Amino acid sequence: MAFFRSVSALSRLRSRVGQQSNLANSVRWLQTPTSSNTDLYSELKELVPEYQERVKKLKKDHGSVELGKITVDMVLGGMRGMTALVWLGSAVDPDEGIRFRGMSIPECQKKLPGAFPGGEPLPEAVLWLLLTGKIPNKEQVDSLSQELRSRATIPDYAYKAIDALPVSAHPMTQFTTGVMALQVQSEFQKAYESGIAKARYWEPTYEDTLNLIARLPAIAAYIYRRKYKDGKIIPLDDSLDYGANYAHMLGFDDPEMLEFMRLYISIHSDHEGGNVSSHTAHLVASPLSDPYLAFAAALNGLAGPLHGLANQEVLRWIRSIVAEFGTPNISTEQLADYINKTLSKGQVVPGYGHGVLRQTDPRYTCQREFALKHLPNDPLFQLVSKIKEVVPPILTKLGKVKNPWPNVDAHSGVLLNYYGLTEENYYTVLFGVSRSFGVGPQLIWDRALGMPLERPKSVTLEKLEQLCGKSS
Repeated sequence: MAFFRSVSALSRLRSRVGQQSNLANSVRWLQTPTSSNTDLYSELKELVPEYQERVKKLKKDHGSVELGKITVDMVLGGMRGMTALVWLGSAVDPDEGIRFRGMSIPECQKKLPGAFPGGEPLPEAVLWLLLTGKIPNKEQVDSLSQELRSRATIPDYAYKAIDALPVSAHPMTQFTTGVMALQVQSEFQKAYESGIAKARYWEPTYEDTLNLIARLPAIAAYIYRRKYKDGKIIPLDDSLDYGANYAHMLGFDDPEMLEFMRLYISIHSDHEGGNVSSHTAHLVASPLSDPYLAFAAALNGLAGPLHGLANQEVLRWIRSIVAEFGTPNISTEQLADYINKTLSKGQVVPGYGHGVLRQTDPRYTCQREFALKHLPNDPLFQLVSKIKEVVPPILTKLGKVKNPWPNVDAHSGVLLNYYGLTEENYYTVLFGVSRSFGVGPQLIWDRALGMPLERPKSVTLEKLEQLCGKSS
């Protein structure tokens, strides 16, 4: 106990003189947090026993309840529709779209605090909601924003690790490298090696998660400035919130761009647990890999063309339309011909369709509303609007598409392009920063609820054929 008291005293001393201490930071999770309605840790600590009891009851009373049948189509079709894991933060309804802790995007826009009255939700508010299931007030959000800024210092070796790569490396390659470099400071790894009790795994995981989320914008902005600008670091502004600071460190200070970044991060934060990046993080963390290792793996999944790279593909495709006709101001007939040509080549229309949704993605809708408010006359936005009119009937007529409607990726690129972030290869990094807000809270809950090592059963092709023969 004397050791813990001395470390706590050291931490308070370092805080008073405004210096960073690796020792103090490494034991933050060991200190007893003060009880405060602005303290996210205290809010979470009160919830953990309740959730643990709920899981215990489910396993004891309903462990043998069947949740559905598994078909060959599911096994050979990417496990789509197969209920296989618990994800607290969000759920996707095929018709209504994403709900964050039961709240739709319009409800989040209405109820979660913004930077100003009537503004878009602050990402910090979304983080509080996803982690606790509760709507924070402005004081709580401002406190969390300040805490994240206090955790945002980047060690020099993380920058050096990125600098070891050629500037030509894809931004996502550089981003994953930066995250892996940050892993050196993992609180969970230190705690596990010190023999921390299993019941307390969630505490250093919480520290890792908040440190990781706090440091991602600086790492991501450094990559952007290194690859596309002069390489000079723009320091964090202590007066700005998370989303605004990210835009600022990238080099954008237009108030509309700051507001769009808040919206972008919020709506890209989570999309239940079955998507590639979220599931990857959960899977990799299940053998007790720390949040840095798990999130780096998630980023590698996000970098795939069928997942996070889709947003950059949309803008490239839209630009190809403009290049084909020499102008974005084309008729619906010309656009329909171009789309049919795209499909006849065996290509897909990027930004349309979704593995779960069967209606227009509400994340697309809120971006459209943002554009209607701030850039209604932008030629590329008007082209995006026209594409939405033309594509769904064409895809519906094909008869092979379950969802002919636009998804989140169909719109974001045009908005980013309008505000000057034109380098579409970087767009997936934006997605990655955002996704930490959904993945991180779930990793904390995975440890708090004692979620086990994930180990599904596989079968050989011959065994699958044998099982099918028995059922026929």
